[in-house]
Amino acid sequence: MQASQQHRSSVMASRLYRQIKQEVEPGPYWFPQLPPIDPSLCYSDSGHGFHFSVESSNENFCTLESSSANGSYTANNSTSLVGFSPNGSPMSQQDSQSYPSDLHHSPDNNGGSPISGSCITDDVSDLRDKLKELETVMLGPDSDVIDSKTSPEMGTWRLVTDAISRGDLKQVLVFCAKAMSDNDLLMAQWLMDELRRMVSVSGEPIQRLGAYMLEGLVARLASSGSSIYKALRCKEPKSADLLSYMHILYEVCPYLKFGYMSANGAIAEAMKDEDRVHIIDFQIAQGSQWITLIQAFAARPGGPPHIRITGIDDSTSAYARGGGLNIVGKRLSKLARYFKVPFEFHAAAMSGCEVQWEHLQVRPGEALAVNFAFMLHHMPDESVSTENHRDRLLRLVKSLSPKVVTLVEQESNTNTAPFFPRFLETLNYYTAMFESIDVTLPREHKERIDVEQQCLARDVVNIIACEGAERVERHELLGKWRSRFRMAGFTPYPLSSLVNATIKTLLENYCDRYRLEERDGALYLGWMNRDLVASCAWK
Repeated sequence: MQASQQHRSSVMASRLYRQIKQEVEPGPYWFPQLPPIDPSLCYSDSGHGFHFSVESSNENFCTLESSSANGSYTANNSTSLVGFSPNGSPMSQQDSQSYPSDLHHSPDNNGGSPISGSCITDDVSDLRDKLKELETVMLGPDSDVIDSKTSPEMGTWRLVTDAISRGDLKQVLVFCAKAMSDNDLLMAQWLMDELRRMVSVSGEPIQRLGAYMLEGLVARLASSGSSIYKALRCKEPKSADLLSYMHILYEVCPYLKFGYMSANGAIAEAMKDEDRVHIIDFQIAQGSQWITLIQAFAARPGGPPHIRITGIDDSTSAYARGGGLNIVGKRLSKLARYFKVPFEFHAAAMSGCEVQWEHLQVRPGEALAVNFAFMLHHMPDESVSTENHRDRLLRLVKSLSPKVVTLVEQESNTNTAPFFPRFLETLNYYTAMFESIDVTLPREHKERIDVEQQCLARDVVNIIACEGAERVERHELLGKWRSRFRMAGFTPYPLSSLVNATIKTLLENYCDRYRLEERDGALYLGWMNRDLVASCAWK
């Protein structure tokens, strides 16, 4: 008798699922439903880890727009954005106009044909009611007999609805990304609607990160990443504000300080006996990295060397400075005069992709140091362009016979990974990043939201929403960087033990959950069990 009841329950649930599918199915454009999900692939909160093994928009598209006057976070006349109310909670679908009423047409598709044959229902609430009915059957008294092996669809729905009922934001984000990866746009749309109820730019670290990852998912669904990164920056803050946000991030998180200090230590060690030093910085930004090095050279026994710095610019840094490289040159020249250090500054206002040998003005008799700090991951490699500027720059630098080359990069694998594993890696990496910020910068800090939006969120959205040349955030693990440097002819340059000890002392001023590890000739700075930044040197 019990077996018979169990069988009838399973049959009833299967029939209900097929009924729902038929009612929302518009015809030949239906995408396959989400395939069965292996429970072992579910996100785990233990140690920030995953069980996953990771081996075109128009010009009016704006996102992450903030209003410092009223603290609101809104979607600026865009039909593809996530909106946030002044208290940081997600607004309703109708209020924020986050989703288009008709997603059958792409902004880039002027021909009027269906976008990849997708079907998005106009009434997500009706779909939710039907799914609730299905969930009742699936999770009723006899639900223990519903085996995902014999009922794959019901197994999938059960995992999804269970994650939603538990409020497991991380897992729902993963399910949504998986649905998008599988082109199950109906599932993705429904989960986005659920996610908007769970995220908040002023909440827990995962809620804040979830808001920006959802932003990326919505942008990806609406525009497939076309020209998104350019459009994301259409509402930048005032240059003085952006510079202030960058400075706050520099002060509250040791990542930048760690990178700059380790690179400067390698340069100082290599140049300790040199009289004329030329430093080429491929992303000089505000020039902050060189303040402590100039001071260190000023205190060198026997007097400081003559220092010449070539600063290569990028448009974001120029905007934050409120002007060109001459601002950096004047600032560093003034500092050098104060410490009585002979100094020259050479400006090369161009992106790394444009740099050629003649732009670097290498002179005989100068010991050369080259600095790649948080820069090379922006260079497209062979997977993006046949020009492969990432490896081209390394070969160019090697031809200059530098005495030392420093590399500082985020320890993340987002360059060539397909969308879904890239999403998981981003969720893993930035969860640790946002948790570390939460420890140092109080949630009630009035500028914390701006710091996260302007300094971190844009990168997150770019990684998730964009593809091809538009995806400029392309991080690689140190193992891959090692291969590139070796192929260009470089050999490792050992880091100074004195510098390593100094960095350990620096970390004592921060939370004890930060960790520093030296292995295989490189330094790794991490948060708990997650490596975040790696630093090494080459010659």
